[in-house]
Amino acid sequence: MLASPIWRNPSFVRLFSAATVSLFGSLITRTALPFAAIITLDASPLAVGMISVANMLPGFLLGLVVGAWVDRRHRRPLMVAADLLRALLLLSVPIAAITGHLTLGLLLVVAAGMSVLDVVFEVADRSILPTIVERDHLVDANAALSASGSIVETASFGLGGWLVQLFTAPFAILIDAVSFLVSAIFLHGIQESRHEPAPEPEADSADSPSIFSEALMGLRVVRDNPVLRSLWLSNVAAALAHGVSMAAFLIFVNRDLGFGTGVLGMIFALGGIGSLLGALATNRLSALPLGPLLIGCFAAGAVGFALVPLAPAAGVVGAAFLIGQQLINDPAITIYAINEVSVRQGIVGEDLMGRVNATFRVGEVGAQLTGSLLGGLAGSAFGARSALWIGVVAMILGTVWLFASPVRRMNTVTPLEATS
Repeated sequence: MLASPIWRNPSFVRLFSAATVSLFGSLITRTALPFAAIITLDASPLAVGMISVANMLPGFLLGLVVGAWVDRRHRRPLMVAADLLRALLLLSVPIAAITGHLTLGLLLVVAAGMSVLDVVFEVADRSILPTIVERDHLVDANAALSASGSIVETASFGLGGWLVQLFTAPFAILIDAVSFLVSAIFLHGIQESRHEPAPEPEADSADSPSIFSEALMGLRVVRDNPVLRSLWLSNVAAALAHGVSMAAFLIFVNRDLGFGTGVLGMIFALGGIGSLLGALATNRLSALPLGPLLIGCFAAGAVGFALVPLAPAAGVVGAAFLIGQQLINDPAITIYAINEVSVRQGIVGEDLMGRVNATFRVGEVGAQLTGSLLGGLAGSAFGARSALWIGVVAMILGTVWLFASPVRRMNTVTPLEATS
């Protein structure tokens, strides 16, 4: 990976640096924002749940429109603006804490604003990569970004809690604000090495199609292309499984299996290491046929998911099942995700990239929200172990969809015709 030509591309190095710094801060805030409500405001579980919803729902509702809006504009300035606005939003939390004006309402506004800006940044980020990296190197680039994310995720699991404990939650959020400023500086220097389509001159005129009709173009492209449609359905299945896991996993392993938080933290860290190994192995696996590789990784992810509800009570065997889940599921899904997004970036024209990426993201967030609701309801009615089987079934269905689709026969990526 380190010998790849992408590291001689200064624009990619800047994008990589920005993504690494920004993700580190974001994962800190993922821990610190709920704790700002819990510790500083003594918030109720309902209030904490409202923050979680505010952090996902606005981006989900506006995702398709954001995709069309991103396709109307150059991506780099949007990413810089999103970073600067996110920094300002987060800075309001420690300032409010210092002045004694920190409220639940402010935290909800910050969470909702971050939700929308995160969508803008992520859609533009996925869309700009093919304009600065040759398509033959997309897998290398996505693998490098994934490897960095795995390292940051592993480090942030332990560091986030300590930062909240040492500096209080509002000031831990300050670190995230600074990270977005650093990210904006890196992004400002990016120069596209490939031509990024300029926004259409008539895009904002009275005669142009409405942004809502343009937003639907991404849905139509995904619907009409059998490969994209199958990948979208499988990603939705994986997101549904992840949402179920978010609702039921911690309750199951803590209350049903009896594992403490210290042991769980170590197991989660192994998952981060597994993801890193998956990212590093992606290039070595590139000689395999692309379609079978995607299907095999997704199937391995289903096996990993099944190990959790199959785990017996706490002890060496129970811990082995949970560790097995992390070491099977995490690298497999990482390899799948790197190749899946590379396929998407490789076959979609740059003029549609934002809308297609937004269509994928909206489907995944919607499925995750649905999975969280299903997991919570099923867990309350039938127990956490039973709820986790919903995620396993979703992963199996995703595998079946991939196997039954043209993805099975893919060896190379065939670009779509660019369509405005």
